[in-house]
Amino acid sequence: MTESSEPKRIKTTSSPRYAQVATFMRLPLVPDPTGRDVVVIGAPYDGGASYRPGARLAPRAIRHESCLIHGTGIDRGPNIFDVIDVVDAGDIDLSPFSMELAIDTATEALTDLLRRNNAFLMFGGDHSLSLPGMRAAYDKHGPLAVLHLDAHSDTFPPVYGGLHHHGTPFRWGLEEGLIDAHSMIQIGIRGHNPSPDSLDFPRGRGVTVVTAQECTGIEATKQNAQRIREVVGDRPLYVSIDIDVADPAFAPGTGTPAPGGLSSREVLALLDAIGDLNPVGFDVVEVSPPWDPSGITALLAAEIGAELLYQYSRAHRRGPAERAALATANGAIDPR
Repeated sequence: MTESSEPKRIKTTSSPRYAQVATFMRLPLVPDPTGRDVVVIGAPYDGGASYRPGARLAPRAIRHESCLIHGTGIDRGPNIFDVIDVVDAGDIDLSPFSMELAIDTATEALTDLLRRNNAFLMFGGDHSLSLPGMRAAYDKHGPLAVLHLDAHSDTFPPVYGGLHHHGTPFRWGLEEGLIDAHSMIQIGIRGHNPSPDSLDFPRGRGVTVVTAQECTGIEATKQNAQRIREVVGDRPLYVSIDIDVADPAFAPGTGTPAPGGLSSREVLALLDAIGDLNPVGFDVVEVSPPWDPSGITALLAAEIGAELLYQYSRAHRRGPAERAALATANGAIDPR
């Protein structure tokens, strides 16, 4: 496709927000992108869900809600799409019948995507898809720092004969060496678990675990954002956000809801730390539209996606040396 014939971002001034085919934030649809800063990709799959199904329908729902969102935010400077080059590449076609085939297909697709582009923003799908995402990022960058926002640690062993269910991705990420455990932080962890020692696995490997009880209020949010900077430093950062990190009052449409979670404002505020770091890949997972006819869960996921793009634009307007200096100034250990 020539430059002149390439699809353009749809302008609000010429087309109402509810018109045209729904891509994420009405970005150009480019099915086979190369040379982009960030590629938005859908992963409609929920073969790893253990309770409520429906996350396979999330990419469409999130794109639909995202049409409301502009690339220019209050007091944020220029439109983010004037700073970074972002397109929507559509969806990865994943088997609804084979867990292993779906994970392998997603790994291959995301690895190829990252070899030709700088980063991706993946909308799942259930949380098992974070393993392919981390494998792809590791292939390009080596061992990763990980910021994981979730009600659940997702470091559990296989159950019911399922090797890659949505509770396993970070267990395999740690065991495969994709993750630098001491540069991983999990925030929002809470709720019920099958055994009282369920957090021993991540903590025993050096992962920083922040429970939901440590996340309430503005001051706690500021402290946790600082902890993110300190733990991650300047390592290449993979960000994974399970929508159930938010309380069901803000995100009822999810597969394993857990009361007592963060507010949408607290979730979004935590993400501000990412712009001071070195993000290389993102996923937003576990939205299940059938459990939320109002659409507020998909709307929150869309807002999170827009925030991640903004933070990526902040981060990559700086060079590596400037990011390292900023991380050190913020209290992180300089990794050089």
